[in-house]
Amino acid sequence: MKKTIGIIGSGISGLSASIRLSCMGHKVHVFEANSYPGGKLTSFKLGNYRFDAGPPLFTMPHYVDELFHLANENPRHFFNYYKKEIICKYFWQDGKKLTAYADKEKFFDEVYSQLGVDRKVLENYLKKAKEKYDLTSDLFLNKSLHKLGTFLSVKTIKALSKLSIFEIGKTLSEVNETNLKEPHLVQFYNRYATYNGSSPYSTPGIMTVIQHLESHYGTYIPENGMHSITKSLYELAKRKGVIFNFSNLVTEIILKEGSAVGLIVDGKKLFFDSVISNMDIYPTYKKLLSKRKLPRNIKYQQRSSSAIIFYWGVSKVFDNLDLHNVFFSKDYRKEFDSIFNKKDIYNDPTIYVNVTSKEIPTDSPVNCENWFVMINTCGDSGQNWDLEVKKLRKIVIKRLEAILGEPISPFIEEEKIFTPKTIEQRTNSYKGSLYGSSSNGLFSAFLRHPNFSRKIKNLYFCGGSVHPGGGIPLCLLSAKITTELINKN
Repeated sequence: MKKTIGIIGSGISGLSASIRLSCMGHKVHVFEANSYPGGKLTSFKLGNYRFDAGPPLFTMPHYVDELFHLANENPRHFFNYYKKEIICKYFWQDGKKLTAYADKEKFFDEVYSQLGVDRKVLENYLKKAKEKYDLTSDLFLNKSLHKLGTFLSVKTIKALSKLSIFEIGKTLSEVNETNLKEPHLVQFYNRYATYNGSSPYSTPGIMTVIQHLESHYGTYIPENGMHSITKSLYELAKRKGVIFNFSNLVTEIILKEGSAVGLIVDGKKLFFDSVISNMDIYPTYKKLLSKRKLPRNIKYQQRSSSAIIFYWGVSKVFDNLDLHNVFFSKDYRKEFDSIFNKKDIYNDPTIYVNVTSKEIPTDSPVNCENWFVMINTCGDSGQNWDLEVKKLRKIVIKRLEAILGEPISPFIEEEKIFTPKTIEQRTNSYKGSLYGSSSNGLFSAFLRHPNFSRKIKNLYFCGGSVHPGGGIPLCLLSAKITTELINKN
């Protein structure tokens, strides 16, 4: 039966859900409080510099292509990208450097040359990560983790029979220390915990699957920047008949006899057969279902990390940098202790620098660069962010200048700053968390909110704060799981 469906929010998952449902023949209305689509995946300009506001990393692009194929369109007519030869450049304060090449042979040679680690060590490590992914992708990524049928499949039973390979009794860092030993390489692979806003000292060892995904699929750059993902999917959704309502604030999900039957939008009641929230799950319950008790797993589950982001227009070219660059802290354990336990800003943080003008020259004036400088932090709990930003800015510039061996401060001619509070205000992410809840814990995947409500019929959820998690690929998979559930009911 074809349905009329209301979607709250036009983040990447909401856009994807709208396309999938429209391709299934349903009538879809999307309501967005902002005047633009995309959620975190948007863009802005500072003077003559263009910046992607949100996620700077693009991998597994076939999930975007799949949406065009579903609509019987050729994605190359609307959205194009290319694979990066260099995934990322890494810098340590002791002078060590490492270039992560997409080509595995070159990467193995680089690791041996720079860190003295034999290729067999990495081959075995990545082989085991791939096996974890192959065994668990259906259970954790491709289907609802909260439906009994998922656990009754032959593939799931096979995965459970090989439980020891998942190393769930160890943390990611313990797995890396045991298998890799070399401290720089351990820190290199510990970093992947930040891909879902977690700590490598708390997230379980099964999370090495993230390393497999990046090393197997590589990283990509959309021809016109990350915001072109949003733009192309938004245009596709419109071509499929999705109706978008911008600057329309949803204030309540209408319930009747235990079912979601509509939305209150700017004071008007609108009725639908099903409702999907692409909002962060916490404000969905607190603001839109205020008469319902907040579920315990949402109330008490630890949030993911947030960030302070400096957007700098720099009137200089830095040849040592690539598209993605990471400058590691000296003591990673203390850094994550600050983020998740002390909830303060670490005084020697890891610094991520993204420079899209390296690949898209029009993103900055000639002989200039646009820097997206991100430092992972705790979420907003009332800190004096103006003071924290002032202190952190000095630390970041001093560290970068020391490692790059060149002045930076005199060349910053444009600046915009996001804090956890800014991120929450812009995207409605509770406490400015980048990925909803963290994966710090053995059962974190099972505690993440499902893509449907167990207590309210016809109410569904998608996006980074629910199953299977945050980041562009998982948000796209979240939409797939949610829409398949709707289509079955």
